[in-house]
Amino acid sequence: MGIANNIKLSSFDSLFGNDNPNGITEISVSALIDFKNHPFKVKNDEKMADMIESIKEYGVLTPIIVRPKNNNYEVISGHRRKFACKQLGITKIPSIIKDLNDDEATILMIDSNIQREEILPSEKAFAYKMKLDAMKRQGKRTDLTCGQVDHKLKGKRSIDILAEETDESRKQIQRFIRLTNLNKNLLA
Repeated sequence: MGIANNIKLSSFDSLFGNDNPNGITEISVSALIDFKNHPFKVKNDEKMADMIESIKEYGVLTPIIVRPKNNNYEVISGHRRKFACKQLGITKIPSIIKDLNDDEATILMIDSNIQREEILPSEKAFAYKMKLDAMKRQGKRTDLTCGQVDHKLKGKRSIDILAEETDESRKQIQRFIRLTNLNKNLLA
């Protein structure tokens, strides 16, 4: 993990607005809690074995993103890296600390995970639902919410924006979200 300790990534600083001079802080793995209702499963499969081997050889090259939560840190992005570190007995992990409200954290968590290659339909379903709900609740971003008279972004609704961001049709997103109503045993 020595590589991560000395990295000065100004692009991370500007992108994530981190006040730490080098943008990256070492956080105890025991102080990390998982994101509430995280829709993406962390599997101990062949890809995880590859990640564990990579971290064993090179350390954690990409910091996780966390936010302060109840005297700990909630993982926004990096659940798989956290799991790999626990498997290896690594006690500290490079992290970027962000001060985010629940909706901002949800959107960042979904955006940082949705691009993964292998995502189950049920994972997509809950991810799309969580992001869409967060987008609808946001009061700061007037381009993502509906006004009393019309949609604030030239007639676009939150689901239309989500469809553009994900390259899924609006109808396909609605179909995915309907999966969240299935019986938990069926989803498993």
